[in-house]
Amino acid sequence: MNRRDAIATLSTLFGGTIIGSQTFLAGCASPASEHKEPPYVGILSDVDVALLDEIGETILPTTPDSPGAKAAKIGEFINVMVTECYSPEEQQIFQAGLPALVAAVQAQHTSDFVSLTPEQRHAFVLGLEAEAREHGQSLAPGDPNVHYYSMIKQLTLLGYFTSEPGATQALEYVAVPGRYEGCMPLAENQKAWA
Repeated sequence: MNRRDAIATLSTLFGGTIIGSQTFLAGCASPASEHKEPPYVGILSDVDVALLDEIGETILPTTPDSPGAKAAKIGEFINVMVTECYSPEEQQIFQAGLPALVAAVQAQHTSDFVSLTPEQRHAFVLGLEAEAREHGQSLAPGDPNVHYYSMIKQLTLLGYFTSEPGATQALEYVAVPGRYEGCMPLAENQKAWA
């Protein structure tokens, strides 16, 4: 019995308490051939997703204690968030920013971002950070024209620390915590709690 049949049966048993259950579940219907989901297709290309993985890895690199942003598939996460959650104006800023980033790397290093050494990547990202900070300070309060790098960094941090590798390996993680203790001392070199 599938979910649709179960809810329809329950509504009959409970005297029709779930009014319009068939209409309500119309969105849940999926043909048997659709059980395997294809890779997510958002507004960003595969090349953009790969670039965002590399930028994310530069922002949050792999360390001996935890994997980096690339292990959390941060490019795929950003693609979903930009496609599903950003307004058309924000999507436009983001999509215009990626070619600007590629052009800036090409102008500074006559190479692409992936070919840069880790030191060059770090220096380039620090330059973007300064540019984004300066841009943010020049905006009037409430102006929605944020810098594209600010979006990339925010989504990288959000995606990483809410991912399984970020929450379980970069942060201290307890699957089922005990009671709440508001002020608890941390041991030396202990990770922050997830």
